[in-house]
Amino acid sequence: MNIIDIKVMKGPNYWSVRRHKLIVMRLDLEDMEQKPTDKIDGFLERLKKLMPSMQSHRCSEGCDGGFFMRVKEGTWMGHVIEHIALEIQTLAGMDVGFGRTRETSTPGIYHVVFSYYEESAGIYAAKAAVKIAQALADNVPYDLTDDIQKMKELREDERLGPSTGSIVEEAIKRKIPYIRLNKSSLVQLGYGVNQKRIQATIASTTSSIAVEIACDKEDTKNILSAAEIPVPKGLICVDHEDLELAIKKIGYPIVTKPIDGNHGKGATTDIKNWDEAVVAFEAAKKYSRKIIVEKFITGFDHRILVINYKFICAAKRTPAAVLGDGKSSIQQLIDKVNEDPRRGFGHEKVLTSIKVDSFTEKILLDKNYTLETVLQKGEELWLKPTANISTGGTATDVTDLVHPSNIFMCERIARIIGLDICGIDIMAQNLSEPLHENGGAILEVNAAPGFRMHLEPTEGLPRNVAEPVIDMLYPPGASARIPIIAISGTNGKTTTTRMMAHIAKQMGYKVGYTTTDGVYIQNQLMMKGDCTGPVSAEFILKDPTVDFAVLECARGGILRAGLGFHNCDIAIVTNVAADHLGLQGIDTLEQLARVKAVTPESVLPTGYAILNADDDLVYKMREGLECKVALFSLDENNPRIKEHCKAGGLAAVYENGYITIMKGTWKIRIDRAANFPITFGGRAEFNIANVLPVVLASHIRNFKIEDVKQALETFVPSAAQTPGRMNMFHFKNFTVMVDYAHNTHGIMAIGKFVKQVEATKRIGVIAGVGDRRDEDTISLGAAAAGIFDEIVIRQDRNLRGKSEQEIIDLILKGIKSVDAGKKVTVFKQEKESIDFVIKNAPKGAFITICSDVVPDALDQIMRLKEEEGAVVV
Repeated sequence: MNIIDIKVMKGPNYWSVRRHKLIVMRLDLEDMEQKPTDKIDGFLERLKKLMPSMQSHRCSEGCDGGFFMRVKEGTWMGHVIEHIALEIQTLAGMDVGFGRTRETSTPGIYHVVFSYYEESAGIYAAKAAVKIAQALADNVPYDLTDDIQKMKELREDERLGPSTGSIVEEAIKRKIPYIRLNKSSLVQLGYGVNQKRIQATIASTTSSIAVEIACDKEDTKNILSAAEIPVPKGLICVDHEDLELAIKKIGYPIVTKPIDGNHGKGATTDIKNWDEAVVAFEAAKKYSRKIIVEKFITGFDHRILVINYKFICAAKRTPAAVLGDGKSSIQQLIDKVNEDPRRGFGHEKVLTSIKVDSFTEKILLDKNYTLETVLQKGEELWLKPTANISTGGTATDVTDLVHPSNIFMCERIARIIGLDICGIDIMAQNLSEPLHENGGAILEVNAAPGFRMHLEPTEGLPRNVAEPVIDMLYPPGASARIPIIAISGTNGKTTTTRMMAHIAKQMGYKVGYTTTDGVYIQNQLMMKGDCTGPVSAEFILKDPTVDFAVLECARGGILRAGLGFHNCDIAIVTNVAADHLGLQGIDTLEQLARVKAVTPESVLPTGYAILNADDDLVYKMREGLECKVALFSLDENNPRIKEHCKAGGLAAVYENGYITIMKGTWKIRIDRAANFPITFGGRAEFNIANVLPVVLASHIRNFKIEDVKQALETFVPSAAQTPGRMNMFHFKNFTVMVDYAHNTHGIMAIGKFVKQVEATKRIGVIAGVGDRRDEDTISLGAAAAGIFDEIVIRQDRNLRGKSEQEIIDLILKGIKSVDAGKKVTVFKQEKESIDFVIKNAPKGAFITICSDVVPDALDQIMRLKEEEGAVVV
């Protein structure tokens, strides 16, 4: 078997609009295509022995053991690999359950699709599943241990930590979108101007001065002491001489810790003699030049969490420890503790497994113990100097036991330091008494406090501490979103996108939009090239200046990674026509329509899908949508429009030369289509079709009719406003039009316009693309032959899989099927073809250049105009 490619979906996609995180593996079964599972001796038995837990896979049978039933009856290896990929992820602590396998139009090649938890682990699972399936088929022993451990490590390396993850999960519950900004814990919540950022548990609202104070433990202690907050006595030391003086002043027992440490790194507690103090001092020096030496306060380690300056919860923390039984060695006791099903690798479970590290070894050394030492029955041995959950410690929720005096003190501390998300470490016998009564003290104030101990305490009630964080970032009435209008279809997307963006800008919005020629913010080009995929969409949504997004969504990006957003407010689908068929497993118009349908399916329930009622495949997309639907048509008598409006629906039509909105039986006329420059006096019918959904979207956004009309009147097609979309250049004796039309549907659309133009000769410059089906290239040639008196065939910069001659021959075949005597000239480069048609243009000619690289073509034509001395219109 051979993996052809692996794609990672991250948003609404062709395979599932609701399940955004999917691995899509294109797999060639090769010889295994002839070997369903019932034809492989012993396959089921070996599979059951290797992964008995797959008994829970219900598959299409809908019952436990359903998948094994399918294997017994006989199923294809792609289906088996899908289930193996799901199961090994689950065994690695990533509970995933969605999958599907579909054969492509090429026999033996399948799309194996399954959900993933973390991207790198999902990719690893895909590759490992193929190896496992092959080993089972070949009756070769296979050990899953290494694969499971590797996926656990990949998961821990890539996943958000439990604190950040809990905030993101709370945001998701509230339909707040998020974007992960790096491989660590920096996350954006919300879009555009309404975005907030979190990193671990520091928010964009958190004061950097407060964080700086909290990170300097001496500053923190001094500030709190000045505010009559109980803190341990202590001094700053930089060498052994300072250490000795500090101990003389404070007295044993002491605590040492780096001045700017965190998570207990370099800290040592309960130091009782000089030798211990020197070792602890050097351990702290690894993390900071200055060391804090404090009086060791006896009691229990407590953590108070204050969010938005309000007390949220409290936990008592205990370091990783073992209890002697008089028979077992320390290592055996550790192993026994780690058998607790609540303990796991990294952050996968409530508790973390205890690992023997340098801190543990030091504790054992200080007590003259080794890992083979047998502890007396009842003897408790702490294995870590601090009570961090990540090192194997435990936590008990004590929120309901905290004395009001201590609550007031902690809220005051958060205000004094200025931390809106604040972790306060307290050493005290308990928190049910005021600290000034039981001798407790504040040890530290922490920026970015961990949430894990509160989310999943070892004992006591779990607390949803992410909730008050989201409440703080987005209080009631605050929006995390910006308006998103997504535009899909085969042709007309870019013009529609630019027109919509222009209107929104005229309404006062700061608009970001994506097109096939680049990414724009307030009409400033940010990125050049085909920018219609998810990366470009995220670029807009990450920009903090944007308050309105218009996103062109092409099939390539949807198939490659899904949409770059989870939901939009309005989706427009212009049309579905034959283009890019035969690529990426999309072989039919119906499949292509399914790709385009991802966009309207992502519309929020309160939003609108605006669909072309003149296109059967687009009109069908309304079925099953959870949002509202609006329709548009070039025919006011379209029965679909009449039925829709009769039921009270919203539509836009072209009637009696007017662009008209229909609300039920009421009509709102915008203006004559001929008055909008983009329609070229009403002759460019396909641009009238593009105006209709834009007008509908504007109406849905509550833009005033007169403002929309004025905006459309100022949307003038030009090389600057709509590059590559019917850009006109009037030379002295002839006219040149540049357009991006690159498929039969596009050529025929501009052909309707070209036929209305008065010209002595209509000349077309066209090209085929090597990755299209032969019939599509032939059809393009035939369409061109029906429009132009003379045709120039040029070559695209990228031939994409076919030779120059193969493409030329296919186009010629199409041309000759319409007019065998048509004059045809061939050039290898677009530049040569443009020079030829302009320098040899007969008087009164109308030349249509269907360009591959629009910016280059426009620059070349402008230079030729300058040479002529003509004026651009």
